[in-house]
Amino acid sequence: MNLHIENMTCGGCARSVTAAIKDVDPAATVAIDLAGKRVHIESAQPAERFTAALDDAGFPPQVEPA
Repeated sequence: MNLHIENMTCGGCARSVTAAIKDVDPAATVAIDLAGKRVHIESAQPAERFTAALDDAGFPPQVEPA
């Protein structure tokens, strides 16, 4: 799944986003495009779990079409 996170602006933000994703699924593959403010996640978990965790972490995501 691909997410756009508007307020992910620095390396610290990217680490926090990755940590929130890994809390949901430690085996998830996470690729961050900081300049584009995008995150690609490969996981068997449903998108709703990741969006809820990112909301809680202060990084509200928008799901992008695959």
